[in-house]
Amino acid sequence: MSKSYPEITARLSANIKTLRKDIPETMAGFSALAKAATADGALDKKMKEFIALAIGVATRCDGCIGYHTEALVRLGATKQEVEEVLGMAIYMGGGPSLMYAADALMAFEQYSGQVGG
Repeated sequence: MSKSYPEITARLSANIKTLRKDIPETMAGFSALAKAATADGALDKKMKEFIALAIGVATRCDGCIGYHTEALVRLGATKQEVEEVLGMAIYMGGGPSLMYAADALMAFEQYSGQVGG
């Protein structure tokens, strides 16, 4: 069965909204960390999202793959750029990363409006 990354991130977003309400201090801390980590600096937002995608693939995190590929599409990443990042994730993570890299490519295609395989 094929995964739908837009559906995965929508479901997670709804649950995260509940967590924001139920544990606001923790979630505010996480949001502050995310804002600080993704701010432009020596690396721009796009490069940081590439790094996050590679880590999401290596750690086998569907939600991470969904959120970060969506962000990369918004930031204008090309399929070739994403594939090169996935190549590095495969290199560093071996076979399991290859399986999640294939899913990350599908997520990129879904968010790009292309037909995912």
